[in-house]
Formats: sequence, structure tokens, C-alpha cells
Amino acid sequence: MAKKIKEVKMQLEAGKANPAPPVGTALGPTGINLMEFCKQFNERTKEMPGMTIPVVVSVFDDRTFNFILKTPPVADLIKKALSLGKGSSEPNKAKVGTLSLKQLEEIAQKKMGDLNAYDLEGAKKMVAGTARSMGVLVEH
Repeated sequence: MAKKIKEVKMQLEAGKANPAPPVGTALGPTGINLMEFCKQFNERTKEMPGMTIPVVVSVFDDRTFNFILKTPPVADLIKKALSLGKGSSEPNKAKVGTLSLKQLEEIAQKKMGDLNAYDLEGAKKMVAGTARSMGVLVEH
């Protein structure tokens, strides 16, 4: 059994990984096959175009690797739900959209595994906080 020697965390655009930076910079020193990583990552994320996907890559001493895909950041999920290009530059003054309770709950359920919340209500509060910091109103 190969021993894990390094764990690398990155955020990459779904389906668009290539050996150039940031992948090459982060994984190059580990000695793994960068093209193989990119091919596997792109294959597993091709159904999520335009999303930023956090990935945790475990590198082993025999130069093999495996990786775990996380759910996209909450801000990306909010932008996708509201079809926004970006959040507000002045979130406390200029509002860019309104998140419905249904959308809030869907995002919270999607992110539940990656958030440190005990229940769905806690996850919804975290998502609502991110929405507010982006200049998005949340229905009550």
C-alpha cells in the first residue's frame, strides 16, 4: 500500500484543467502525471460547465494520486441560481438580486456535506450570510 506524502487543495474551473498554472505549479513538484490528472478531472467535471470546483488531491509515494471533488463555493451557486455575473461592489448599498427561500434551501442542501453546520437551518443561515455579503437580498 502506497503511503500518502502530500495533500494539495485547489479550485479549478470544471472541465478546463490543463498542466499550465495553477495545476502545474501546485502538482508539478509532486511528480505525478499532470496530463492524467487533468484528463480525469475534466472527465468527472464535464457536466458542470462554468462552475469553480474545489478539489483535494492526495499524492502517494509511488507517484499515484486520487482526488475528491467538493461542491462549488456558495457564492458560485448563488450566482448561478440568480444568473448573476458577479456580486455587488457595494453590498450594503447596491443590491443585485433576491434569493427565494426555495433557492436558499436548495443551495444549503447541496452544500450541507461541506459546511460545518449541524442541521439544514444552520446551513441556510450560512448561505444567507454569504448572499448578504454579495449584495443579494434573502426572502423571509
